[in-house]
Amino acid sequence: MIHMKWKKLAALAVSVSLCLGVFAGCGDNQAAKHAGGKTLTIGDTTFNSSNEEPDVNPHNAYAGWACIRYGIGETLIKYSDNMEIQPWLATKWENIDPLTWKITLRDDVTYSSGRKMDAASVKQCLEHLIAENKRAKQDLKIASLEANGQELIIKTTEPRPALLNYLGDPYGCIIDVEAGFENGIVAGTGPYIVTDMKPDDHLTLKKNENYWGGTPKLDKLTIRTITDGNTLANALQSGEVQAAYGMAYESYPLFRNDKYTISQISTSRCFFGKMNFDPDSVCADPAVRQAIALGIDKENFVTTLLEGNGFAANGVFPAGSAFGGEKVRAEKYNPEAAKAVLEQAGWVDTDGDGIREKNGRKLVVKWLTYPSRQELPLLAESAQSTLKAIGIEVDINNTADNNQVVKDPKKWDVYAMANVQAPTGDPEYWFTVFAVSTATKNQGRYQSAKLDALEAQLSREFDPAKRAELALQMQQVVLDDHAFVFCSFLKMSMISKANVKNYISHACDYYQVTADLDVE
Repeated sequence: MIHMKWKKLAALAVSVSLCLGVFAGCGDNQAAKHAGGKTLTIGDTTFNSSNEEPDVNPHNAYAGWACIRYGIGETLIKYSDNMEIQPWLATKWENIDPLTWKITLRDDVTYSSGRKMDAASVKQCLEHLIAENKRAKQDLKIASLEANGQELIIKTTEPRPALLNYLGDPYGCIIDVEAGFENGIVAGTGPYIVTDMKPDDHLTLKKNENYWGGTPKLDKLTIRTITDGNTLANALQSGEVQAAYGMAYESYPLFRNDKYTISQISTSRCFFGKMNFDPDSVCADPAVRQAIALGIDKENFVTTLLEGNGFAANGVFPAGSAFGGEKVRAEKYNPEAAKAVLEQAGWVDTDGDGIREKNGRKLVVKWLTYPSRQELPLLAESAQSTLKAIGIEVDINNTADNNQVVKDPKKWDVYAMANVQAPTGDPEYWFTVFAVSTATKNQGRYQSAKLDALEAQLSREFDPAKRAELALQMQQVVLDDHAFVFCSFLKMSMISKANVKNYISHACDYYQVTADLDVE
């Protein structure tokens, strides 16, 4: 707690100096607002290469999140706050047979390039997507595409019950591929058009005068990359930015007054650790993995470090759905049980320094994480404290270079990250990205024949109740193997000046910038 109070005092001191330093700049922003129409600057901790968002090309890594969040691109379907699929660029769809889908497109949409959106252009987009994005190719399993006016026929290589859910993923933003991808900028169908971009620094957009969904309220929008949470808080207080995404929880009290608006919603964004199964990793030992799962105090992390802005996780998914995590069994915080597991496995503190050893090897866990999600360094500190109490030393590597480090299995044992677990409203997504043998982000090399067999069933099952049951079984497999430890789910908060209207959090964490976003 002394550490946390020191951080708050430091943040306040920096805030005062920053406000003095940028006073003239704030005045310039107000002048620009009146001279050039309505403008808004949003500070965002996540628009950066470390988050695999180096640009706004949805076919590149996870840059689709930037494309859809900032009003550049839109998908065929979108999700309600209950994570149910709804029409967006598509008006209706029909599952003709297990391998064939017919999708009817809106007839009033124009790309920012000026080209009309029809089935032929969407076909080009999806063909380019599956050629460039490994995750999309694996998810969609498209065999062929046929375009006829505003009707698109999709044939899959195998039954794909969750196809529509996957098409709402940010990589599914429909863009005009003929307009090109110069410098990572694309022509989408959204309310805003990119005019300038510098990776890891800023993104500048102007209103799309020909937007099919009505005239956007803002003339100019700037997204500023600010990866440090305290710096972001200072920028919002000073007026350097008028809205903020990714604020550190310790700063929230500064904005709980009538000068600001906080939009908050529970999400499936989870803070969790994946275990490294490389033979040289200490986590290759099942006892170590189980002890880590038993030795992390999730409730204290949520209530104390996150200050109640979340809820403790049990399984892969939050409670409340047919496949919610409350329906599975997971380890609860139990340091005495963790000690017993380690003792039985031969991890004993023989030299009295508080850290266990086995066969001459110290029980040191290399904990990899990254700073752009403000919660992750806090989770690392919490785990370091509680695991030390059971005889595990945690060596934290909190780095923006996490995507490179994680590629080397010798450099980490636990990789703690943040992820929206059910961004498509369907459970299959998480397993195919993180857990099955062919998963695109299975850097820990976890393998389970049972899990792979269940996924083979899930991928072909159309009945929602049976899909939910399979997802519960799959969660139990990864929990029993202690392949991952799920710590908490996020209450997503977006903070803005009181005169900023319609800056609203969504359960899927996608639709930040809409045509209705406004400044009064």
